[in-house]
Order: sequence, then C-alpha cells, then structure tokens
Amino acid sequence: MPELPEVETTRRGLMPHLTQRRITAVTLRRPDLRWPIPAEVRELLPGEKILAVRRRAKYLLLDTHAGSALLHLGMSGVLRILPADSAIGAHDHVDIALDSGRVLRFTDPRRFGCLLWQATGETHDLLRDLGPEPLSDDFDGEYLFALSRGRKAPVKTFVIDQGIVVGVGNIYVAESLFRAGIAPTRAAGTISRERYAKLAAAVKDILTHAIERGGTTLRDFLNADGAPGYFEQELFVYGREGEPCKVCGRRIRDTRIGGRASAWCGRCQK
Repeated sequence: MPELPEVETTRRGLMPHLTQRRITAVTLRRPDLRWPIPAEVRELLPGEKILAVRRRAKYLLLDTHAGSALLHLGMSGVLRILPADSAIGAHDHVDIALDSGRVLRFTDPRRFGCLLWQATGETHDLLRDLGPEPLSDDFDGEYLFALSRGRKAPVKTFVIDQGIVVGVGNIYVAESLFRAGIAPTRAAGTISRERYAKLAAAVKDILTHAIERGGTTLRDFLNADGAPGYFEQELFVYGREGEPCKVCGRRIRDTRIGGRASAWCGRCQK
C-alpha cells in the first residue's frame, strides 16, 4: 500500500492541475470501491471550484465550498490527469472532469481504494482519531517518549500505530528504526528520551528525503504523471532480508512483529 511519501508525491503532482479548476462533471462507472461512493460526490461536486488539494495521513482531500472529496489509493489505486477523450480502461472507475478540458481519473484494479465525502466544517470518521503528521511540529522525541511510558508492545508496533503518528508505514518505520539504531523488537516503554529524539529526527529526515526522491517504488504505485518513485534503491533494511547490512556487513534479520515482516540488523540496532 502506498505510504505517506507516495501519497504526498501524488498530491504535489496533482495540485497544479486541480487547484482553482472548476469541476464540470463527475462520472462514476460503478457505485462503490472499497465502500459505496456517497451521493454527494455526484450531486455536489459538479460546478464547484477546487480550492485546495490536501493530504491527511494517507488520504487526499479535494476541498470545495460544498465539502471535500476524500480519496485513498488503497493497494493499487492510481490518480492521473488525462485528456477528456482518453480511452477508458476496464478499471477506470471514476472521472472528475475539469474546466481545463482534462479529467482526474481514478483507476483501481483491486478496488481497495475509496472515494468518500467530508462535509464542510466536519471531520470524517476515518480522520477523527488520527495522530499528528510526522513532519509537523507536533511530532518529536518528547511526544513519543511521553506516550510510550508503560507500553510493553514492540517499538515498531507503537510507531506504526496511526493513532500515535500518521503515515509511518512498514517501509519507513523499518528505515527510521535502523537510522536511529533501535531494534524493532524493543518494548516501546523501555526506550529513553534521547533515543526517541533520534527516532523522531530519523522519521522526519527519511520521509522528507523520500518525498524529494518521489516516494518508494512499490509493485502497483505510480506517481500522478505515471512515473515510478526512486527511493527504493536507497533502502537499508526493508526488503533486504538475508542480505548483508550496508553498514556492518551482518546478515539482515527477518522477524515477524504484529503479523508483519520486519527487517533489521542485529548489530546496528539494539
């Protein structure tokens, strides 16, 4: 599933094409994706101007005066800006037509993505209990240290919890823990304030760099312009189980934590 840098890369790619453009029509080729598409999407969006393209966690929001279209790419979703007369594929489920003569097309072969509605002045249930953005001032080592006290769960499970901090998924938590020198199996409540400061800094640095590099190339992910991301070649542990550590040469370990594969170095991470 695309993580925060991939979604942010998509947002930045879409923003110049969508902001201040008026929506002329919405075409829904099926009534649902992961969940039913609310009637407001078809009834309220046409005629509205897109005021902003925002990201909250791994969700994209197209803001208008009437409300916001809330999108999630799921496992295989792709958003592209195309000429209005572009041929329609089997998995091209939604077109949002713009006054520029182009369409925002949502393609999703597996249909694990979503298109929902957030009314003006309200917060959708999916967004209500989310933690702070990892690149915001609300997220730092002191925040992690305070919330972690007394927690026996592995630190990886703690940081990947979207109620703690949003958007730090499996790839980036693995890389951040490696950068900070923290074993993913360590109990969250046993890690010091100083080490959490290093972890928070690592999360910010790695996410920022990944966004600049276009995200991480996953099997189904493409940027809004159809180009893959370029961060994958720089990974130190994720997806490198059994290979030598780039720092110390020891074989990268493969551990299951919370049902997820967790790659880490037993020498560099304690």
